[in-house]
Amino acid sequence: MTDAPIRLLLADDHPVVRAGLRAVLETEPGLIVVAEATTAEAAVARAAEGGIDVVLMDLQFGAGMNGAEATAAITGRPGGPRVLVVTTYDTDADTLPAIEAGATGYLLKDAPPEDLAAAVRTAAAGRTTLAPTVADRLMNRLRTPDTALTRRETEVLVLVAEGLSNRAVAQRLHLTEGTVKSHLARIYTKLGVDSRTSAVASATGLGFIRR
Repeated sequence: MTDAPIRLLLADDHPVVRAGLRAVLETEPGLIVVAEATTAEAAVARAAEGGIDVVLMDLQFGAGMNGAEATAAITGRPGGPRVLVVTTYDTDADTLPAIEAGATGYLLKDAPPEDLAAAVRTAAAGRTTLAPTVADRLMNRLRTPDTALTRRETEVLVLVAEGLSNRAVAQRLHLTEGTVKSHLARIYTKLGVDSRTSAVASATGLGFIRR
Protein backbone atom coordinates (compact mmCIF):
# COMPACT_ATOMS: atom_id res chain seq x y z
CA MET A 1 0.00 0.00 0.00
CA THR A 2 1.44 3.37 -1.00
CA ASP A 3 0.91 6.58 0.91
CA ALA A 4 -1.51 9.04 -0.67
CA PRO A 5 0.27 11.91 -2.44
CA ILE A 6 0.49 15.31 -0.78
CA ARG A 7 -1.83 17.59 -2.78
CA LEU A 8 -0.57 21.14 -3.31
CA LEU A 9 -2.08 24.52 -4.19
CA LEU A 10 0.33 27.16 -5.52
CA ALA A 11 -0.79 30.70 -4.66
CA ASP A 12 1.36 33.35 -6.34
CA ASP A 13 0.54 36.14 -8.79
CA HIS A 14 3.69 35.60 -10.88
CA PRO A 15 3.37 32.88 -13.58
CA VAL A 16 7.13 32.35 -13.69
CA VAL A 17 7.23 31.68 -9.94
CA ARG A 18 4.34 29.22 -10.13
CA ALA A 19 5.98 27.44 -13.05
CA GLY A 20 9.25 27.22 -11.14
CA LEU A 21 7.58 25.85 -8.03
CA ARG A 22 5.61 23.33 -10.07
CA ALA A 23 8.78 22.18 -11.91
CA VAL A 24 10.61 21.61 -8.63
CA LEU A 25 7.78 19.97 -6.72
CA GLU A 26 6.47 17.67 -9.43
CA THR A 27 9.86 15.96 -9.72
CA GLU A 28 9.49 14.90 -6.09
CA PRO A 29 7.85 11.54 -5.34
CA GLY A 30 4.60 11.82 -3.41
CA LEU A 31 3.96 15.50 -4.22
CA ILE A 32 1.33 16.60 -6.74
CA VAL A 33 0.27 20.15 -7.70
CA VAL A 34 -3.51 19.99 -8.11
CA ALA A 35 -4.33 23.71 -8.42
CA GLU A 36 -2.91 27.22 -8.83
CA ALA A 37 -4.28 30.58 -7.68
CA THR A 38 -3.23 34.02 -8.93
CA THR A 39 -4.88 35.99 -6.12
CA ALA A 40 -5.16 35.51 -2.37
CA GLU A 41 -8.96 35.47 -2.67
CA ALA A 42 -8.80 32.67 -5.23
CA ALA A 43 -6.48 30.69 -2.95
CA VAL A 44 -8.96 30.97 -0.06
CA ALA A 45 -11.83 29.88 -2.30
CA ARG A 46 -9.93 26.91 -3.77
CA ALA A 47 -8.71 25.77 -0.35
CA ALA A 48 -12.31 25.83 0.92
CA GLU A 49 -13.34 23.41 -1.84
CA GLY A 50 -11.17 20.68 -0.28
CA GLY A 51 -8.72 18.21 -1.76
CA ILE A 52 -5.68 20.31 -0.76
CA ASP A 53 -3.13 19.29 1.87
CA VAL A 54 -0.65 22.17 1.69
CA VAL A 55 -0.97 25.69 0.24
CA LEU A 56 2.28 27.37 -0.87
CA MET A 57 1.42 31.01 -0.23
CA ASP A 58 3.13 34.19 -1.39
CA LEU A 59 2.65 37.29 0.80
CA GLN A 60 2.14 40.09 -1.74
CA PHE A 61 -0.60 39.94 -4.41
CA GLY A 62 -0.99 43.54 -5.52
CA ALA A 63 -4.51 44.83 -4.88
CA GLY A 64 -6.90 43.04 -2.55
CA MET A 65 -6.23 40.52 0.18
CA ASN A 66 -2.60 39.79 1.08
CA GLY A 67 -1.01 36.45 1.85
CA ALA A 68 -1.20 36.78 5.65
CA GLU A 69 -4.94 37.55 5.46
CA ALA A 70 -5.47 34.59 3.15
CA THR A 71 -3.47 32.38 5.51
CA ALA A 72 -5.72 33.37 8.41
CA ALA A 73 -8.84 32.65 6.35
CA ILE A 74 -7.54 29.23 5.23
CA THR A 75 -6.21 28.04 8.59
CA GLY A 76 -9.27 29.37 10.41
CA ARG A 77 -11.52 26.78 8.75
CA PRO A 78 -11.85 23.41 10.55
CA GLY A 79 -9.93 20.74 8.67
CA GLY A 80 -8.34 23.28 6.35
CA PRO A 81 -4.99 22.65 4.66
CA ARG A 82 -1.63 23.69 6.08
CA VAL A 83 -0.10 26.89 4.74
CA LEU A 84 3.58 27.15 3.88
CA VAL A 85 4.58 30.75 3.12
CA VAL A 86 7.07 30.96 0.23
CA THR A 87 8.14 34.56 -0.31
CA THR A 88 11.06 36.92 -0.90
CA TYR A 89 10.38 38.92 2.29
CA ASP A 90 11.93 38.16 5.67
CA THR A 91 11.40 41.33 7.74
CA ASP A 92 9.43 41.32 10.99
CA ALA A 93 6.69 43.30 9.22
CA ASP A 94 6.21 40.29 6.91
CA THR A 95 7.01 37.25 9.03
CA LEU A 96 5.11 38.11 12.21
CA PRO A 97 1.67 38.65 10.61
CA ALA A 98 2.04 35.42 8.58
CA ILE A 99 3.08 33.33 11.58
CA GLU A 100 0.37 34.89 13.75
CA ALA A 101 -2.13 34.09 10.97
CA GLY A 102 -1.37 30.40 11.36
CA ALA A 103 1.27 29.62 8.73
CA THR A 104 2.85 26.22 9.45
CA GLY A 105 6.12 27.22 7.80
CA TYR A 106 7.96 30.19 6.30
CA LEU A 107 10.46 29.71 3.49
CA LEU A 108 12.25 32.15 1.18
CA LYS A 109 12.07 31.76 -2.60
CA ASP A 110 15.85 31.34 -2.87
CA ALA A 111 15.72 28.15 -0.79
CA PRO A 112 17.30 25.07 -2.45
CA PRO A 113 14.80 22.71 -4.14
CA GLU A 114 15.46 19.95 -1.61
CA ASP A 115 14.66 22.36 1.24
CA LEU A 116 11.38 23.34 -0.45
CA ALA A 117 10.30 19.72 -0.87
CA ALA A 118 11.28 18.90 2.72
CA ALA A 119 9.35 21.93 4.01
CA VAL A 120 6.22 20.82 2.12
CA ARG A 121 6.41 17.34 3.66
CA THR A 122 7.06 18.85 7.10
CA ALA A 123 4.08 21.19 6.74
CA ALA A 124 1.84 18.32 5.60
CA ALA A 125 2.78 16.51 8.81
CA GLY A 126 1.83 19.58 10.85
CA ARG A 127 5.36 20.51 11.85
CA THR A 128 7.12 23.84 11.37
CA THR A 129 9.91 24.83 8.99
CA LEU A 130 11.39 28.32 9.16
CA ALA A 131 13.95 29.89 6.84
CA PRO A 132 17.22 30.32 8.80
CA THR A 133 17.07 34.14 8.69
CA VAL A 134 13.49 34.08 9.97
CA ALA A 135 14.30 31.61 12.73
CA ASP A 136 17.30 33.72 13.79
CA ARG A 137 15.18 36.86 13.96
CA LEU A 138 12.46 35.17 16.01
CA MET A 139 15.08 33.81 18.40
CA ASN A 140 16.56 37.30 18.77
CA ARG A 141 13.08 38.68 19.54
CA LEU A 142 12.73 36.10 22.30
CA ARG A 143 16.19 36.83 23.71
CA THR A 144 15.85 40.62 23.56
CA PRO A 145 12.13 41.40 23.93
CA ASP A 146 12.88 44.90 25.21
CA THR A 147 14.25 45.97 21.82
CA ALA A 148 11.81 44.09 19.58
CA LEU A 149 8.98 46.13 18.09
CA THR A 150 5.42 44.98 18.70
CA ARG A 151 3.09 44.21 15.82
CA ARG A 152 1.37 47.61 16.21
CA GLU A 153 4.66 49.50 16.50
CA THR A 154 5.82 47.82 13.30
CA GLU A 155 2.58 48.83 11.54
CA VAL A 156 3.05 52.45 12.66
CA LEU A 157 6.67 52.54 11.50
CA VAL A 158 5.86 51.00 8.10
CA LEU A 159 3.40 53.85 7.47
CA VAL A 160 5.86 56.46 8.76
CA ALA A 161 8.40 55.04 6.29
CA GLU A 162 5.85 55.60 3.53
CA GLY A 163 5.85 59.30 4.45
CA LEU A 164 2.51 59.48 6.28
CA SER A 165 2.00 62.10 9.00
CA ASN A 166 0.96 61.12 12.52
CA ARG A 167 -2.60 62.15 11.70
CA ALA A 168 -2.63 60.05 8.50
CA VAL A 169 -1.16 57.05 10.35
CA ALA A 170 -3.85 57.43 13.01
CA GLN A 171 -6.60 57.47 10.38
CA ARG A 172 -5.18 54.45 8.54
CA LEU A 173 -4.88 52.34 11.71
CA HIS A 174 -8.05 53.68 13.37
CA LEU A 175 -6.11 55.11 16.31
CA THR A 176 -5.97 58.52 17.96
CA GLU A 177 -3.11 60.80 17.04
CA GLY A 178 -1.98 60.68 20.67
CA THR A 179 -1.74 56.88 20.53
CA VAL A 180 0.42 57.10 17.41
CA LYS A 181 2.73 59.56 19.20
CA SER A 182 2.96 57.16 22.16
CA HIS A 183 3.90 54.29 19.83
CA LEU A 184 6.55 56.47 18.18
CA ALA A 185 7.97 57.45 21.56
CA ARG A 186 8.35 53.77 22.51
CA ILE A 187 9.89 53.02 19.10
CA TYR A 188 12.44 55.82 19.58
CA THR A 189 13.37 54.43 23.01
CA LYS A 190 13.73 50.86 21.78
CA LEU A 191 15.84 51.86 18.76
CA GLY A 192 17.86 54.50 20.60
CA VAL A 193 16.92 57.26 18.13
CA ASP A 194 15.30 60.68 18.36
CA SER A 195 13.64 61.26 14.98
CA ARG A 196 11.29 59.64 12.48
CA THR A 197 14.03 59.47 9.84
CA SER A 198 16.47 57.78 12.21
CA ALA A 199 13.80 55.36 13.40
CA VAL A 200 13.02 54.29 9.83
CA ALA A 201 16.71 53.92 8.96
CA SER A 202 17.45 51.93 12.11
CA ALA A 203 14.42 49.64 11.75
CA THR A 204 15.26 49.00 8.11
CA GLY A 205 18.84 48.13 9.00
CA LEU A 206 17.69 45.73 11.71
CA GLY A 207 15.26 44.02 9.38
CA PHE A 208 12.12 45.13 11.23
CA ILE A 209 10.66 46.79 8.11
CA ARG A 210 11.55 46.91 4.42
CA ARG A 211 11.80 50.00 2.22
